[in-house]
Amino acid sequence: MRLSNILLKNHISLPLPAKDRDSAIRELLTLLEKDKLLANFDETFQAILNREKIMTTGVGNGIAIPHCKHSSCPNFAVAMGVHNKGIDFSSIDKKNVNIIFLLVGPENNPGLHIKLLSRISRLMSSDDLRDQVLEIQSAEELLALLRDEEDYLFDLD
Repeated sequence: MRLSNILLKNHISLPLPAKDRDSAIRELLTLLEKDKLLANFDETFQAILNREKIMTTGVGNGIAIPHCKHSSCPNFAVAMGVHNKGIDFSSIDKKNVNIIFLLVGPENNPGLHIKLLSRISRLMSSDDLRDQVLEIQSAEELLALLRDEEDYLFDLD
């Protein structure tokens, strides 16, 4: 499954107006809720926060990937936000996060959940790509950039 096929233009917040981790997660979830991709907003939000308690999803290099597998998420969905100043996610490298991918999905497909997390991590491992993401001004440009990068990096299904 291509990340650029499930990340839709209206699920991108550029720039993300949040001031902290929880409000960033809430704002990104709201984008998914508007398209009725969540059965229960509050349960999904709580599931993501519970996942954050286990271990931060601030993976370093200015990236966070808050996520959950939960019954309130019948299908996989991704939202993305770019925050120019950075948000404290208690990242493993102790740096603020500028790029946030929020991934939700059902409990019954852990393999695809892990594949999507891995794809996001691999895409964002490039310093050059992260720099480009921070400079982009529109959701359309961002999707095109991610699609091109996926085409380059992956032998896609």
